[in-house]
Amino acid sequence: MNEEPLAAQEGRKLYPYQQQAVDTIFNKILELPANANLLFQLPTGGGKTIIFSEIARRYIQHTGRKILILTHRIELSRQTGDVLAELGISNKIINSEVKTLPQQSNYQSFTALVETLNNRFQENDQFLEDIGLVIVDEAHNNSFRKIFQYFDNVNILGVTATPLSSNKKLPLYQTYADLMVGESIANLIQQGFLCEGVTYSYDVNLSSLRVGNNGEFTVGSHELLYTQAMMQSKLVDAYEEVAKGTKTLIFNAGILTSIAVCESFKKKGYPARHLDSTFSDRERAETLDWFRNTKDGILTSVSILTTGFDEPEVETIMLNRATKSLTLYHQMIGRGSRVLPNKKKFNIIDLGNNSRRFNLWQYPIDWKHVFASPHLYLEHRYKDEWDYELENDYEMPLEIRERFLNSSAESFVVRDRYMMCLRKGLKPQTVLDESLEDHFARIKDNASDFDEAFELFNLLQEEMKYRIKQFGKCINATNNHSDWQYQSYSSKLRRRLMNYFVE
Repeated sequence: MNEEPLAAQEGRKLYPYQQQAVDTIFNKILELPANANLLFQLPTGGGKTIIFSEIARRYIQHTGRKILILTHRIELSRQTGDVLAELGISNKIINSEVKTLPQQSNYQSFTALVETLNNRFQENDQFLEDIGLVIVDEAHNNSFRKIFQYFDNVNILGVTATPLSSNKKLPLYQTYADLMVGESIANLIQQGFLCEGVTYSYDVNLSSLRVGNNGEFTVGSHELLYTQAMMQSKLVDAYEEVAKGTKTLIFNAGILTSIAVCESFKKKGYPARHLDSTFSDRERAETLDWFRNTKDGILTSVSILTTGFDEPEVETIMLNRATKSLTLYHQMIGRGSRVLPNKKKFNIIDLGNNSRRFNLWQYPIDWKHVFASPHLYLEHRYKDEWDYELENDYEMPLEIRERFLNSSAESFVVRDRYMMCLRKGLKPQTVLDESLEDHFARIKDNASDFDEAFELFNLLQEEMKYRIKQFGKCINATNNHSDWQYQSYSSKLRRRLMNYFVE
């Protein structure tokens, strides 16, 4: 079939980089032999749906065959259907209510949820007819592979923002023969197609987080850490410092954390709602409508809004969790990257050390390397820079150490003492009480009078500060709180020494 000019059925004008992507990918698809597959990468917000829908239109017009678009969320399926309708393509959404398709000649394309379509194919492996091209949205999700067995002599185009498989045992290069890389985040920002993300990182001690069998931090260990009053306070303080009054989306790892976050903001008088996967369709729609219509609304959720959700007015993304998934990191932040006439920047508030783990959101990534060597990224292990520091005590200079020869050389490691207190159910403050007793005993055993005791007290100042800093990281204390702890600690030790040597 002869293809008409692009503008003939164009529902919306493509940006130059989108036009170039359509031309390049479509020409590549025409060159592919049967059963050869192609993967396309483009950042969240770059318009992947618009690009692959235009490719679908061209393919239908050029070959006369039908296309199938696979998604894993109903919202994505509906959005895709809307774009296809704009392009004049007769599309059928295959949902749970569609059991048979007796009149397939009426349709040029089908969009389907992967699980629903898999069920139909298990009942009838000839459920769809004359499919020439399968387009897979969010192709990094490996749930789609189960569908591919039902298609022969068909090309597959996968699209994703992060070409890194969700399953390290099933790398994407086993499914797709080649990766085509679109515009980078930095370039899209420079050209004005994406907002600039300004990252504010708040250090959090993640040593209590545990990693599950899937290689990700567990929800349970997240809940224990992020529901603590100290972390809730840190979150609200960060919001007030950076993003007060902005439309804010908060991502959490667990439902309990999200509910606690919502209550913390409500207690401070901020308009906040919570949303999780247990909500009914009606409750979900009502909550999202509230968020869209509330200029300074705060919506706290459990990662269910990483895909299939588009609210361009979001001005702040808060990562109230840690993740080892590069894909999830980009999906969460991407929710705030949409451009509006009066919105050129958005805030990224990171309370999971994620930007240190993956670098800044807009930092260039060699996606070709990620695609070819996914194990280097999936098996990436990260330690907080202070974890090494917490495993050892302060390294005392030799000239100071020689002033404490009458004392035990046993190391006092704050993290070990802290973990022991947690296991015994003791208050964390016990750690500082024990530390103070250790310092008092060392000065007492090596000083003959108060003047010498005060001299030794001054020599231990750096070690005292070091231990207070360690303790502050264990409990996720603010700098102001740690400063107060140091002043209190120093005053108590000085009084102990005066009472012992003077009285």
